[in-house]
Amino acid sequence: MDTATPANSLKLERVIAAPRDKVWRCWTEPELLKQWYCPRPWQVVEADLEVRAGGRCRVVMQGPEGQRVPLPGLYLEVITGTRLVFTDAFESAWVPSAKAFMVGEIRLKDTEDGHTRYEAFAHHWNAEDCATHEQMGFHQGWGIAADQLEVLAQSL
Repeated sequence: MDTATPANSLKLERVIAAPRDKVWRCWTEPELLKQWYCPRPWQVVEADLEVRAGGRCRVVMQGPEGQRVPLPGLYLEVITGTRLVFTDAFESAWVPSAKAFMVGEIRLKDTEDGHTRYEAFAHHWNAEDCATHEQMGFHQGWGIAADQLEVLAQSL
């Protein structure tokens, strides 16, 4: 796998102090994903995860004022325990979404001390969408979510 960050992509990288199998579970089990996926006070109120290439990944986030943000998509690639690639370019089966925004990619590797090297990418079709995502708070938001993921993975 290429370690460079592609053009029009954002990357969050860190070591999560938990074993890789626990981090994987947090990404692929709906009840676990609900507990960490978005920065509080936002929460995930629905998670429908069919974790296989071509499978559904539908998440609904809810804000503190009750606003709901549905995130329908599909998994493009699933390498158990190692790599997860998903996109909002499709809503179901191969039905295109109204507007594709990104392809998410999660890479997990073991560290020598039993922790997990965590790389999260948001790949965009163009520089404008990439800049928009960065201005929306990609690094801060995905960073807070990764902190929440780490706490949860440590508790499993």
